[in-house]
Amino acid sequence: MFDNAAPGEGAPTIDPRPVDPGEPARPRSGSRGSAKADAGTAASGGRPPRPEAVPVDSLNAETPMAAFAGPLTPTESFFVRNHFPAPRLDAGSWALAVGGAVERLLRPTLDDLRALPHRTVTLVLECAGNGRSRMTPKPPGVEWRFGAAGTARLTGAPLAAVLERAGPRPEAAVVVLTGADAGEVAPGRTEPFARALSLADARDPDVLLAWEMNGEPLTPDHGRPLRAVVPGRYAVDSVKWLAEVRLQAEPFRGFYQEEHYRFRGEAGTPEGAAVGRLRVRALIGRPAEGDVLAAGAPVEVAGTAWSGGGAVTSVEVSADGGATWQAAELRAAPSPHAATPWRFAWRPRAPGSYELIARARDESGAVQPLTPRANVLGYGNNEAHRVRVVVADAAGRR
Repeated sequence: MFDNAAPGEGAPTIDPRPVDPGEPARPRSGSRGSAKADAGTAASGGRPPRPEAVPVDSLNAETPMAAFAGPLTPTESFFVRNHFPAPRLDAGSWALAVGGAVERLLRPTLDDLRALPHRTVTLVLECAGNGRSRMTPKPPGVEWRFGAAGTARLTGAPLAAVLERAGPRPEAAVVVLTGADAGEVAPGRTEPFARALSLADARDPDVLLAWEMNGEPLTPDHGRPLRAVVPGRYAVDSVKWLAEVRLQAEPFRGFYQEEHYRFRGEAGTPEGAAVGRLRVRALIGRPAEGDVLAAGAPVEVAGTAWSGGGAVTSVEVSADGGATWQAAELRAAPSPHAATPWRFAWRPRAPGSYELIARARDESGAVQPLTPRANVLGYGNNEAHRVRVVVADAAGRR
């Protein structure tokens, strides 16, 4: 049963103590490193080892590029984007505050939400800063390469079902999602992480309040006990450690809505346009950067592609640095919001160094640029992915 909150009640009480007995937040080194394997196949029930996410800094980690060769990203390999240290929440005492311009203030517990009709959505989550390290001049922010993305199955109740129970008042136009994480965004200024959706977007049946990822409860790094899931849009909208859902009539002016996650100084993009739908992108998961391949032997170039602007209609691959292009074979995506797997059969004939490039196109006609985008805050760089490999003959000549 949903409990009504007392009139005027604000955000739920958060217990910051590390009382959650589940999996602890993964420690990460302060610099990049090579991906580590699981403890071994025996400890993982006979499965082959899976690479862990690769640290970028103490709070953030990238998906290893090899994971993009498959349609789904294992949770332990999935990128982590945290603006502040992950809050430690007790799922047993946690409750979500639902208020603002609504007829009924609600405080559903996790059990209340699980009792609602729920669904599983397979989708891409991608940080808006993915590819930032390739941009010139260098923008501020986490220096992501191309691993700040992944495809996962998220299970939860539609946000629309909770909104319906709360009863939006006629003036309600905006839904503000606030997480339990907070920190200093400027000297002397502390704010929680919060983002807003239009009420119309929040009512999309695939926008979820999710408690499960890839068939298991959310880990602390991925938002335990509850996170928002907003398919087709950059992951900044999929707020983790969700604490409050608030409806209001006026636009939301939070730091991460108005001052960050805006395109500034990007050619061809309206100044100050909000980061929104995912830009079209293809990534190469196999072969890896620096791999040595055998001349004359078949090579499967494999990866995934996605877009928030519509279905991926083609992926092209160049094996000569962009001089010529050939079509890759597209496989079926697990859902309209998921990445599309692709494959390309290549047989390098002669020894030497090669640059493989993959670029995708979506049904809107958008195609990846061959050079990095440039903007002040480092968002939305969806340049074509390049991987350099070496081909050697039987005698080892390159």
